[in-house]
Amino acid sequence: MTGISAEVAETTQRLRDGMAGGVLSFPLTSFRDDGGLDLDAYRTYLADRLAAEPGAVFPACGTGEFFSLDEDEYRAVVAATVEIADGRLPVVAGIGYGWAQALRFARIAEEAGADALLVLPHYLVAAPQEGLVGQLERIAAGTRLPLIAYQRGQVAFTAASLRHIARIPGVIGLKDGHSDLDRLQRLTLAAPEGFLFFNGASTAEIQARAYATVGVPAYSSAVHAFAPEIADAFFTALKDGDDTVVTTLLREFYVPLVELRDRVPGYAVSLVKAAARLRGLPVGPVRAPLADPSPADLAELEKVLDHGLSLVGAVRRPV
Repeated sequence: MTGISAEVAETTQRLRDGMAGGVLSFPLTSFRDDGGLDLDAYRTYLADRLAAEPGAVFPACGTGEFFSLDEDEYRAVVAATVEIADGRLPVVAGIGYGWAQALRFARIAEEAGADALLVLPHYLVAAPQEGLVGQLERIAAGTRLPLIAYQRGQVAFTAASLRHIARIPGVIGLKDGHSDLDRLQRLTLAAPEGFLFFNGASTAEIQARAYATVGVPAYSSAVHAFAPEIADAFFTALKDGDDTVVTTLLREFYVPLVELRDRVPGYAVSLVKAAARLRGLPVGPVRAPLADPSPADLAELEKVLDHGLSLVGAVRRPV
């Protein structure tokens, strides 16, 4: 990371501190039954999420259905997040599509008061390494906010490209969704000191121990979107080296959740939203092209969730 401003350096340090102290929260976006944005419900839901003290909050990203938001809705969601966070933790807004459209969202996020941006994988086409680097160069040149690149799907950086993007002023980190630990280790070794990495795999807890072995202990948590008690219990056990609790939660909650998630495309979001509704959280349905879980899957989800919550009570140590 070269040529960064004092403001970017401060945001980077806040994110580093947050990643060390808690899970990274990717909140859901609340919709009404007719598909419209329910901003009042989102405010209520988000305030409840932030009360659990995550390390940072990432509104309007994949879990928040960025791909289905128009620009006015995006502005409202990011602005509400900034207002409710009130400076207590960093707000990292999602941006995406091609660089020109990403910059439109970046400017909206700037105006709304976001601290940083997560650059979601670009739309549709596969691209060479020089194009992946060029995408970030274009975006970085058009915003004052620091950027975290997200490699997933058709975006996968080589070590040489990582060295290049780490030299782009304002690019401060990488979220990894590939779970290729050989590649990720090469990237961490190629990165300059202070460059941020975090585990962004779906249901990242499943692979959290493996990521930590290559120097990437920080991770995002979809479970935090509906059961922060479980997410925080896992994070604390992992941080404290309590392998018994970690293994119990993995075997009896996270693995059954992932097996259910993997049944239907899109369940990585719609199942999370359904779990939030089961807990009485005002998030509403998903938007098409996603679809809500079937009644049978919803019943199974309820059993997995109830068991996970019971496990937290069983493994929680006395204060």
